[in-house]
Amino acid sequence: MNKTTLTFYGGVREVGGNKILLRDGDTRVFLDFGMSFELRRRYYSDPFLSPRGKDGLLKFGILPRLRGIYEFEESEPEVDAVFLSHSHMDHAAYISFLKRSIPIYCGATTERILKALSDIRAGSLEFNIKGMSLRTFRTGDKIRVGSIEVEPIHVDHSVPGSYGFLIHTSSGTIVYTGDFRRHGSKPELTEEFIEEAASERPSAVITEGTNAVGVEVSSEPEVRDKINRIVKDASGLVMANFASTDVDRLRSFYQAAVENDRYLAITLKQAYLLSRLSGDPRLQIPRLDDERILIFKKMKKRYYGWEKEAMELGETIDSAHIKRLQSRVILAISFYDLEELIGISPVPGSCYILSASEPFNEEMEIDYEKLVNWLDHYGLPQYHTHVSGHITPLHLKDTLRTISPKKIFLIHGTHLELLSKFMDDLDSEILIPDRGMVYEV
Repeated sequence: MNKTTLTFYGGVREVGGNKILLRDGDTRVFLDFGMSFELRRRYYSDPFLSPRGKDGLLKFGILPRLRGIYEFEESEPEVDAVFLSHSHMDHAAYISFLKRSIPIYCGATTERILKALSDIRAGSLEFNIKGMSLRTFRTGDKIRVGSIEVEPIHVDHSVPGSYGFLIHTSSGTIVYTGDFRRHGSKPELTEEFIEEAASERPSAVITEGTNAVGVEVSSEPEVRDKINRIVKDASGLVMANFASTDVDRLRSFYQAAVENDRYLAITLKQAYLLSRLSGDPRLQIPRLDDERILIFKKMKKRYYGWEKEAMELGETIDSAHIKRLQSRVILAISFYDLEELIGISPVPGSCYILSASEPFNEEMEIDYEKLVNWLDHYGLPQYHTHVSGHITPLHLKDTLRTISPKKIFLIHGTHLELLSKFMDDLDSEILIPDRGMVYEV
């Protein structure tokens, strides 16, 4: 019988950066291949200190030194496939460096998001999927690669099109949760995944452990109600920072706009992404030509092609218009858009809602001190209301008890020892893997 092993090149005692090599005899596949935000920020700080090429990323271990996988080396491919659980950059960005002959399997929605982000970040060193072979799947599919079979099953997360995997190997079934939760807008997706995983009596579960301290358990309906109350009480402009790909949160702010006779002004980036996702009716995305949706453009001398395309998708508005309509608008605004406040000059009674996932936003770093300085200058109180994209400790323990694997590999978290002790009464062996170590299943 083939020996099955797991080697963790990322996601080890950190939130994200997942790169998990699964070997089953001669078959080798990666589960995710993301950017390690925590390791990267030790050496780089955008935009002034950014990696110029692969050398720095390899030198500091941000990109693992592996043969047979990278586009910049001439060796033959030594990996048969990569399976992406979802589109967040800490799980998907570094496929950019992989050989174009290696097939990348992902959900159909993930493919749409990745292609849109590739348009937006054209020329980026750390995210460029030009020439890449993306092969899509949906729940119910079974993908055979060498000696293993991968069965993707949808889960609920803070980005649509997220999946967990049942991986049937020579040593039994391995379950990979990806990022998931049971308290989001579609818990039935995760419950189906848990039920299917439990029926396999798996040899191992690889699970995220993001939430361990400061856990928030709000649901999307609760957050929608909180947002609605804030908007209802605000007499001026309401500004909102939420992830561009968080469709659940977009719907919540859209509903608040409708119920309070306001417009929701979204960024060009959000408009472009939504246009790429609008073909999937299951996502229930507001139409960009809806009378309550405006598209906010920053004033600048030159616009990229994708920005020009986004401006044609609906009614466009700029800072001068926002200034005149303050009490009628919820403005989606990122950390990098704060200079627009100079032209808008928010009136008294305006406020700012930070509604992003851990640590603040999974798409970018926020210099929190600078954010507070901007808000302080304009007299903008900050509200923080969000739904975690990650499973809570109580839900995680119940999930693992239900699945009842022989081994549990805890990754994607910074307080994994805490979680290990919390779950020590489970029948499973709990391991916190080390980077680069080989573990037999």
